[in-house]
Amino acid sequence: MAKKELTFEELKKEIESKRFSPVYVLMGEEPYFIDAIEEAIEQNALNDDEREFNLLQFYGADAKTDVEKIIIAARQIPMTGERQLVVVKEAQNLNKIEGLSAYIKHPAPKTIFVICHKYKKIDGRKSLLTEAKKTGIVFESNKIYDNQMADFIMKFMKQKDFSIDFKAAQMLVDCIGTDISRLSKEADKLNIILSEGDSRKITPEIIEKNIGISKDYNTFELVSAVAAKNFLKACRIADYFVKNDKTNPIQMVLPNLYNFFANMMICIYAGSRSEREIMNTLKIQWSFLATDYVMGITRYNAMQCYNNIHEIRLADARSKGVGDKSADDGEIYKELLFKMMH
Repeated sequence: MAKKELTFEELKKEIESKRFSPVYVLMGEEPYFIDAIEEAIEQNALNDDEREFNLLQFYGADAKTDVEKIIIAARQIPMTGERQLVVVKEAQNLNKIEGLSAYIKHPAPKTIFVICHKYKKIDGRKSLLTEAKKTGIVFESNKIYDNQMADFIMKFMKQKDFSIDFKAAQMLVDCIGTDISRLSKEADKLNIILSEGDSRKITPEIIEKNIGISKDYNTFELVSAVAAKNFLKACRIADYFVKNDKTNPIQMVLPNLYNFFANMMICIYAGSRSEREIMNTLKIQWSFLATDYVMGITRYNAMQCYNNIHEIRLADARSKGVGDKSADDGEIYKELLFKMMH
């Protein structure tokens, strides 16, 4: 019988409690979670001395690696201790990976067998996945999308014993996008800076000082300026983005404006105007996220939202060289902001 699917947090907790499965298939688009689980297994399944003899690693991209060698290694008896750990890294590059299903169907009792299949899923129709669900754990590492990243950062930082407000989280999104490995490194840096004796609250000021992202010039502030129809403020922020295009590329900024007007249209047609109604309609958890929508609804009607979405799409195409190739990002921003607000 297939086991229930575990979240990243549930699976990591099981491993840290030393409740191991004989087989782990870790697969999906987001490599960070796969690496984190594999590392947790390695740290908890074997002690330092055992790792030297009982940790066997294979790389799918290595021409010398084949399925038969992996299975022979997985079936051997541990040299010392009660178990051995066999890890297949870069499994997405392994030739004839389906052949591992023969082992997975009948795993060795003293082996923990881990397959790390990054950047894509294994075909669910294959017997490898079918058997792994019966004898072990299959974990799908899903990509975190742009519109989910701020919420993810707030939860991620909470697990690291930090508190962080939404604006600071959005500032991190502006800088790192959906790069969770980079987020983990920045959290490690802040962990050193904010010692236990100090406040563990991450504010925009702390982000600006220690990570180098402006608390006044970010997409969160741009959306607020657009919601308030503050044309001059929006232009100042856009000008800052143009001058700092490596950390604020226009292709990362425009989706935030698109999402704002798309969500506002949903609220208008749902008749949601109050903070609470907007939170319910958009399924958002924190009241301050509804503030810009409350403001925007008083300044834009449904047709204006529709037209602005169209203009954002055109601006995105122009920024990628479609149509008017002579326009630079500064011109694209100013024209877009003027059309949206006038």
